[in-house]
Amino acid sequence: MIVMKFGGSSLATGERIRYVTDLVLRSHSRAPVVVVSAMGGVTDSLIGIARLALQGRKVLSSVEEHLGSLHERHLTALAEVADGAVALRVREEIDNAFVELREICTGIALLGELSPRSIDAVSAYGEKLAAPIVAAAIEARGHRATPVSAEELLLTDANHGRARPLIPASRVRTRERLLPLIEDGIIPVVTGFIGATEDGITTTVGRNGSDYSASIFGALLGAEEVWKWTDADGILSADPREVPGVQPLPLLSYAEAAELAYFGSRVLHPAAIVPAVEAGVPFRIVNSFNPDHPGTLLTRDPETSPHAVKAVTAIHDLALVTVQGVGMAGVIGAAARVFGAVAQVNVNVLMISQASSESNICLVVPAADLPKVEIVLRQHLAEQLNRHEVDHVATRTPVAIVTVVGSGMAGTPGIAGRLFSCMGANGINIVAIAQGSTELSISFVVDDEQSLAAVRSAHREFVEDLS
Repeated sequence: MIVMKFGGSSLATGERIRYVTDLVLRSHSRAPVVVVSAMGGVTDSLIGIARLALQGRKVLSSVEEHLGSLHERHLTALAEVADGAVALRVREEIDNAFVELREICTGIALLGELSPRSIDAVSAYGEKLAAPIVAAAIEARGHRATPVSAEELLLTDANHGRARPLIPASRVRTRERLLPLIEDGIIPVVTGFIGATEDGITTTVGRNGSDYSASIFGALLGAEEVWKWTDADGILSADPREVPGVQPLPLLSYAEAAELAYFGSRVLHPAAIVPAVEAGVPFRIVNSFNPDHPGTLLTRDPETSPHAVKAVTAIHDLALVTVQGVGMAGVIGAAARVFGAVAQVNVNVLMISQASSESNICLVVPAADLPKVEIVLRQHLAEQLNRHEVDHVATRTPVAIVTVVGSGMAGTPGIAGRLFSCMGANGINIVAIAQGSTELSISFVVDDEQSLAAVRSAHREFVEDLS
């Protein structure tokens, strides 16, 4: 059994859905379980419609117009993939779904309230509309398929918008519902992104959650592999829009993939592989436009490779914040005050660097969050600034984090020396450095205007001979 996940761009039109059907049926002998996102752009449209409804009765005609356009889009896609009794049955499901959506949006308008629970209820319809259409497309090709809402399978807590799956109960539900279908030769088409509480209230597991859902279902079912279909030949050694001569990476460890995802790779969401990691299920990233290419396989054990560095990536539009003062040296709790303050304003710290003298702490945050970070740090460190334990809170923006990743760096002498010599030879100024004890990656901060040159230089130095 394999789990195959398709994103919104793969399901954007009836034509694309027919092509997805071809990909599914290529692997029919491997008992596929299909996990689908909403059709491309539909989730954003649904949330936009819900927010429009919040303006009240006066906009209900506009809400109806937008819902009508979405309704027609789904009916058009259905007509392109199926006809006859199958199409009639699925059309009724789509019609009923839009009746429910209209009722929810009317309730939002009348109450003047749009809670996280209501946003989950509305946005979940994207997947619940896509799954029956994909199943109908498979049936139209003469194979049995059935849509399954993950509300039946994935039990979660009530943290709407970012619900946490409750794995033991979800395992029982998933296996009881899906295994009989698989054993009977029926292809389940499961909604990604959504789940439900114990009381049956719809939840979502976060944006980009369909990858996460596929990983969860692969783990719960003990799948042979989980496949994510995308528009690239797997994970590449760098962003092809920025770097010439990128290479597809045939095999990565889970840890390497997680580092790349965290530090800017757009192919995979960082949380998506966690269930697969825990269950030891291989996760493959494959190209829907080049289905014969093996893509990238993520496994627990790293590949033995002569190349210490496998990939180079970057995160842009960041800010570097430096808290500095000679009086900080040896002061217990100085770092805790800095990071506690930043946590209070819910800002994600992407990188940390601290001098061994303890006289300065650097942290990198999204540039958009810099104003509130600077304010909260000056507030929380006011006493230390007055006593000159902290001399200043300095900022630098825009900057970028450039990261080289590869399990082969562990225990390999000279990698950091080569990397920083390469940067110096190309006139690139490094303003902060961080490396974890696993030696899996080295990250450094440069001014954003130098980030492209930094990525290209590192890629030439370490990666371009991977083939």
